[in-house]
Amino acid sequence: MSKGLFYKCFIFFVCLCNVSTITQAQVAPDRLIQINGVVMTSDSLYGIPDAIVSVKNQNKGTYTSEQGVFALVCFKGDTIQFKSLGFEAKDYVVPNDIKGNTISLVQLLSQDTFFLNETIIHALPSKENFNFAFQNLSIDDDKYELARRNSNMAMIRMMSSIMRPDGREGQAFAQKDAAYRAAYAGQQQPMNILSPIKWGQFIEAWKRGDFRKKR
Repeated sequence: MSKGLFYKCFIFFVCLCNVSTITQAQVAPDRLIQINGVVMTSDSLYGIPDAIVSVKNQNKGTYTSEQGVFALVCFKGDTIQFKSLGFEAKDYVVPNDIKGNTISLVQLLSQDTFFLNETIIHALPSKENFNFAFQNLSIDDDKYELARRNSNMAMIRMMSSIMRPDGREGQAFAQKDAAYRAAYAGQQQPMNILSPIKWGQFIEAWKRGDFRKKR
């Protein structure tokens, strides 16, 4: 192959790539679309929180808010899948002929049907029979002892002292601490040693004997 022919083929290939890139850059924004919507129950029309809204067969999606609201950017022609625990999954195909780049969508999900084992309830003949059965109810010693031990105040205090706070309690504590420090920003924080309320609590505890050594 001569050098002239090689250069011509190379230039043609570069021009073809540039034309393809320019065409994609012009077409892609027209195919993009933002979906703003809400996922609701089909029977009561309540928003479904934390529902999964994803583009099918793609690693792209989002979650709904506490009110069931979501926003997702995809391409026209994509299939949007809606999933939530306890509800039947639904698919929505974005039409290719939609005008504009924004649409609003209300997706309804139906509760998933599940079956439980049969339960038969027999009514007692009279109120006297119910009182007799309730008063003579036999509880296993193991279960009774477990319930008594779990309801012991010493056990409850011990468990509350070693149990870590959950996310909501930790957030509330952090916000309270931040608000307390912000209230005294740029100035000296008050000392409890000069607080008459704390001195009163100390004197009452002293009178009760809270500081005596237990033998």
